[in-house]
Amino acid sequence: MERPPVSMGSRLEGELLEVSMGPQHPSTHGVFRMNVALEGEIVRKLKPVFGYLHRNHEKIGENASYLGSMPYTDRLDYFCSMTNNWAYALSVEKLAGIEVPERAEYLRVILAELTRLQNHVSLLGFLLNDMGAWGTPLMYAFRDREKILDLFESLSGSRMMCDYMRFGGCRVDASPEWLARAKKIVDIFPRFVDELEQLIVGNEVVIARTQNVGKLSSELAVNAGITGPMLRACGVNYDVRKVDGYGFYPRFKFRIPLGEHGDTYDRLMMRLLEMHESVVILKQAFERIPPGPIINPKVKIRAFRPPIGEAYGRIEGPKGELGFYLISDGGPNPYRYRVRPPSFINLTVLEDLCLGHTVADVMVILGSVDIVMGEVDR
Repeated sequence: MERPPVSMGSRLEGELLEVSMGPQHPSTHGVFRMNVALEGEIVRKLKPVFGYLHRNHEKIGENASYLGSMPYTDRLDYFCSMTNNWAYALSVEKLAGIEVPERAEYLRVILAELTRLQNHVSLLGFLLNDMGAWGTPLMYAFRDREKILDLFESLSGSRMMCDYMRFGGCRVDASPEWLARAKKIVDIFPRFVDELEQLIVGNEVVIARTQNVGKLSSELAVNAGITGPMLRACGVNYDVRKVDGYGFYPRFKFRIPLGEHGDTYDRLMMRLLEMHESVVILKQAFERIPPGPIINPKVKIRAFRPPIGEAYGRIEGPKGELGFYLISDGGPNPYRYRVRPPSFINLTVLEDLCLGHTVADVMVILGSVDIVMGEVDR
């Protein structure tokens, strides 16, 4: 008896396999889930599911005193507490019309750029680890990051939750010994960046896994409100340090690296190039930092009540534009407290980046977005 003809794969045509990735997945760096619809190994739909780390941050900010909210900002992007502090302090200073002493402004720039260095070097280590380069890149990254975290600890008393900025300045001054130690680390940091660069640039595996993978157009990036290295990887020249000129950034000479293709490789290269520019800024800051007070003595924290009004303070954080919007009714705590988190907004284009790529590419693309769930969920 003759066998009936077999149609290979006809029953699977058009059928999608739905897979839940997470919420505990080794490559998500946080409690984060993705509902992915696959056709074979190709991603056809992707829905991010978050909220597992929601802590009611904004409502807590509306019930705490203005200064009482400062430690909570550390817990947003817990990789970048110094820049979180600065963005919040900047919004309160705008609201209350507070001036910051010159030395404190230089210290803020130094600590913000050190934060950028340790964030970017960690991201590169994690991303190469997600591609299968077990061990070496991640160990290099953590070795370099530890040097900066040790600086934070010796200055603020904490490695990650620094609670360092204050309205009108900084909490403690940096000693000459601390500045000399920080300068020594910054002087040798380009060597660390070059080591990572040797592992990335020209690496056939990295090129195959990242070039033309997860491309983001400049039009979509602008329309979605994407900021930071993700936006600049698309060739859009936008950096809050240049656009707003907050702090003393207008006094420093530095370039804004730009990509061409908006793919994962360009996002990777943005972090490498930005670390070189952070070193350029830091060297200028160490040369110019003046003596003097680090806090405005006119600010009375115990009875702090800003006048009725509203203010938005924003900075260029390592992941993008971080902003705080505050409304004051003249009381001791904000009437409205709102955070503009770059991680959350940058995550909104994840499906657009992943469609048409393999499931193995999803984690590399997600890693290149650089999110921290404390900031996404708040």
